[in-house]
Formats: sequence, C-alpha cells, structure tokens
Amino acid sequence: MKNVITTDIILVDIINFSTLPFSQQLEVVTFLTKSYKRVIEKIFSNSHTSLESLILGFISTGDGFYCILDPKLKGYGTFLGLSFNCFSDQISKKYPYFHGLKIAVHTGNVAQFTDILGNTNFIGEGLNDCSRYIEFKNFTISTVMVSDVAYKEFKKFLKLHKDLEMLLIKREFKHSSLYTFNDKHGKRKKGYLVWMRKSGIITLPKLISN
Repeated sequence: MKNVITTDIILVDIINFSTLPFSQQLEVVTFLTKSYKRVIEKIFSNSHTSLESLILGFISTGDGFYCILDPKLKGYGTFLGLSFNCFSDQISKKYPYFHGLKIAVHTGNVAQFTDILGNTNFIGEGLNDCSRYIEFKNFTISTVMVSDVAYKEFKKFLKLHKDLEMLLIKREFKHSSLYTFNDKHGKRKKGYLVWMRKSGIITLPKLISN
C-alpha cells in the first residue's frame, strides 16, 4: 500500500489524566512537553542530523501522545520509551496529584497523510496495536511495555550497537518473561515489561547518522 511504512511507535499515556481538573491537566502537560523537548534534543545531539529526519511526528491522544520514529531508527523505540519514563519520578515530586505514566512501544505499520490544515498526520494499525499494550493490567512503576515484535527489533538494534549494550548493563537493564494477554477486542497480544534500575536518558549512537 502506498505511503505505508513499518517503524517503531511509542505511546505515552498519563494515568488518570481525564479525572484531573483542567488547571492540573494544563500544568502536567506543559511540564511534560518542556521536559520531553529537552530529552529529545539531548538524545539526538550526537546524531548530526535534523530532528525532523529522525522523528516523523507526534500525535496527541488527549491523555498523552504517540511518537513515531523514522524507519531507520527501528529498534531504538524501546530506548526512547525508557528515556521518557525516567521523568515520571520528577513529575510526581513536583505535582503530587500526578499518578504516573504508562508507556508502550510497538513496531507496526503507519501511513502518512496531510490533514485539513496542511499538517502531516498518521493513521494505521500500528497505532491501534500500540494502544492495546497500554491496556496491560500488570504495569508497574517505571516499566515500559514492549510488544514482542518491537522487542525483536530492539535486540537487532543492540547487536549493531555494542556501546548501547554495555550502557544497558551499567544501567542494570531488566526485562520480564513474555506476557500474553487478550486486549479489549479479544485479540491475543504478547510483550515484555522492561526497566532500568538506574534510570536515565539514552542518547542515540553516532552511527545512525552514517
């Protein structure tokens, strides 16, 4: 199908966001947006290329957002999800009413189109499938849910970038056994919970720019 690409998709969901008063929603979203902007700038500082060539787009969901990576970064989505998650504790300390984040990573198909205002937007089963992993009921603090497909791409990425593999060892990267669950439509999903005991931002390898 024309314009369909397969890439990593990261979904960040703010827990119980819709139950917060409007003023608190605005506070959290504003802080999160500014924080993630700094994170992304730091992550891609070594890439020697424009941010637009690495991230295809961000899509607001109301309770969070999707981040769609360029296909050449397929496999890096798990690293980005872990980097996003490291801010959860900081937000909780600043805003006591903040209940945390759910973050899911999936590798799937998306299609790009131009909306009514002339802006780039995306649709596709990859977005829908990624949102199903947010439904996983055994989420725990500071973990990221990674689909089985995205986890395979993550492992391939690690083989190409041994420096990241060493970094994960230093950060005490951990993963669960494979979980299997049914989403709200009764479809079987498989994935892993991943986390780092020593959280932090994982910058993009210089090799990506070559």
